[in-house]
Amino acid sequence: MSQNTTPAPEATPGTTVFDSLRGDIVAALATQGITAPTPVQAAVIPDALAGADVLGRAQTGSGKTLAFGIPVLERLAGGRSRPNHPRAVIVVPTRELATQVARSLQPLAAGVGLKLTTVYGGVPYERQTRQLRQRADIVVATPGRLSDLVERGHCSFDDIAVTVLDEADHLCDLGFYPAVDELVGRTPAGSQRMLLSATLDGDVDKLVRRHLTAPKVHELDPNAGAVTTMTHHTLVVGGFREKVDAAVQLVEANGRTIVFTRTREGAIELAEALEQRGVTAVDLHGDLSQRARERNLARFSSGAAQVVVATDVAARGIHVDGVKLVVHFDAASDPKAYLHRSGRTARAGTDGAVVTITTPKFLDALVRLQRGAAVEVLHHDIRTAPRPMTAEALAASGTSAPATRQGGQRSGGPRGGAPRTGGYRGRSDTRSYGERGRSDTRAPRSDSRGGRSDSRWTREQRPERTGR
Repeated sequence: MSQNTTPAPEATPGTTVFDSLRGDIVAALATQGITAPTPVQAAVIPDALAGADVLGRAQTGSGKTLAFGIPVLERLAGGRSRPNHPRAVIVVPTRELATQVARSLQPLAAGVGLKLTTVYGGVPYERQTRQLRQRADIVVATPGRLSDLVERGHCSFDDIAVTVLDEADHLCDLGFYPAVDELVGRTPAGSQRMLLSATLDGDVDKLVRRHLTAPKVHELDPNAGAVTTMTHHTLVVGGFREKVDAAVQLVEANGRTIVFTRTREGAIELAEALEQRGVTAVDLHGDLSQRARERNLARFSSGAAQVVVATDVAARGIHVDGVKLVVHFDAASDPKAYLHRSGRTARAGTDGAVVTITTPKFLDALVRLQRGAAVEVLHHDIRTAPRPMTAEALAASGTSAPATRQGGQRSGGPRGGAPRTGGYRGRSDTRSYGERGRSDTRAPRSDSRGGRSDSRWTREQRPERTGR
């Protein structure tokens, strides 16, 4: 893939790319409190308005939804779609992200007389097919349900003028490359295509080569793995029970928090444990119905719940402002997943902190993972960490990362995988939290794959296909 990388221009008060937009779009943006573009918007919008294919790499929280959304609205405004023939399609990896994108664009679309609808699995077809018949202009969709509707004749791509692939790397990570490849291939030749991704390799590169024509490439600070207003910390505790105590202290000191676990069962039980400790918490994972997922996310967004405990796939749809802290209760699977998780805080230039809780056994592997993510990390011992453990106090203390042993003697993780930072375990540190009904002292089942011996291999370690 060629890299016609262009630097990101700075958004300068008084002279911005918003000046070239329709007056009704500018007014709708102002109603939402948006009067100046973010750097990614200032970089992408001019090329997108000119009709060029666009390839953008930007961090979560950078304003990329409006970077592609505004040009879509500008292009379609004033026109009228035929029944079952939308003129723009935005493909996203998860139902939650579809809802979030629609929530961001719906007020602006209504302001210019455009109809926007969401299409994803887990809900009845009837409402979605009805809205397509009623001349939806923009469809925000996950690949599985969208492919079904296209195959059944409810949605034609004959009139598509703009196609957007948002979080294309995650679409590919979840195994949606074949479906996305086929969907984009159905759009008219010469129609505009935009692809947004945190990484531009592997299957993402294949999509670019197959479907984008001479794209304008925007890599905003491509050498920086993390948002500059984000601080990263490792908190070392003595054993598993201290992990729960540390999570409670972090939440109490910092307010609205997202906590990550590796398994669905772990998310359920950690949320219950936090509730028992007086912290209002909800869980978010693939076992929940769509209605329950939306209800829990709404509770977190409104502030009724202080914490959401989420798995990686489910958390892709969490785009909530004001998240001060991300806690990796269980380690991410790889550096890219670490950055995606961490990107739930420090959004749009605000400050945020990321804390990974681990035990000495898994510290070496965690340090290697964080180095792979190109982030600078402060290390803390729970015995000497500041109290309360606010983000500000943690940023003012801590030490640099320790040297790691060669050979992964203490990594504790599967070969080639993530450090297993303990899982959500029972009292004697011998079972995965989420194995309901088992004795706290039962020894873990040995797993011959990669030498795992500290927890079950659960469904959550496989990609959670929430896009249907």
